Amino acid sequence: MTTLLVTGGCGFIGSNLIRHLLSTYPEYQVWNLDALTYAGRLENVQDLEANPRYRFFKGQLQDKEFVRQVVRQGVDYIMNLAAESHVDRSIKNPGIFIETNIIGTQVLLDAAHEYGVHRFLQCSTDEVYGTLGVEGYFTEETPLAPNSPYAASKAGADCYVRAYHETFGLEVVTTRCSNNYGPYQLPEKLIPYFIALAAENKPLPVYGNGQNVRDWLYVEDHCRAMDMVLHKGESGQVYNVGGHNERTNLQVIHKLLELMGKSEDLIEYVKDRPGHDLRYAIDPAKIGKTLGWQPTVDFETGLARTVDWYLSHQDWVHHVRKDLTPLV
Repeated sequence: MTTLLVTGGCGFIGSNLIRHLLSTYPEYQVWNLDALTYAGRLENVQDLEANPRYRFFKGQLQDKEFVRQVVRQGVDYIMNLAAESHVDRSIKNPGIFIETNIIGTQVLLDAAHEYGVHRFLQCSTDEVYGTLGVEGYFTEETPLAPNSPYAASKAGADCYVRAYHETFGLEVVTTRCSNNYGPYQLPEKLIPYFIALAAENKPLPVYGNGQNVRDWLYVEDHCRAMDMVLHKGESGQVYNVGGHNERTNLQVIHKLLELMGKSEDLIEYVKDRPGHDLRYAIDPAKIGKTLGWQPTVDFETGLARTVDWYLSHQDWVHHVRKDLTPLV
């Protein structure tokens, strides 16, 4: 039986990915390695615990011996999603982003090389490219120009992945995705954060003038993209994954308030954060042309699904929010 290791599988994207893999590949067993930080929640995968093809390992990527013990048991594929990912937290404490995102990735690459893992997928972000003006798109050829400690740590990890391919011949592929949204995303990220606040009729703090632009992709579409890249992508290549859904932060918030039947008076403008990139926009032509991937969930449909999920999982929201460390 093929064994696939997902790191960070108790997080937002990781838990959705594991569900996708288990349902898509009945001949696979899926292992989940997660440190269970505030962002990794066992309740996110609670429904998977009885599945005989699912196995969980608790530990940190930086722990070399622990990672080696897991991988040497017989891992065919690794999908590395474990990461510190909140920009504001990277501004407050950059060091942990280096430890998890760069050192952790290097330790995992070492284990993959040592024990003959068939292929290593690095889940990255469009933020490694920096910022765009009002026109243009990020392509796979766009130079890396990260502007936040988070983005810099992901760019560093991406460079290690490339180096292990070039130096050691490790089979690797990298995906760089636009902003994800959907079930199980922590309510410190924009969409679930504002859903939670609006549900309680609390002010929605909008950075600057709210005109920062992001490209949004429903998480299930991202999982399909990673699946395709892992199994069909060309080794050593980077694949951008985007949703063709550019929206300003203010447009997203207006739509959320409309879906929830809340007043726009809840919007409250606050001081912009340092290094706040103006615009991200992905050109996903490469993955479309070479692998046939296209997003299937349009933004309006995905956002409505997301609002419904959070409003029907209020116990999860309240439980998770209790464990979130304030950023101020």
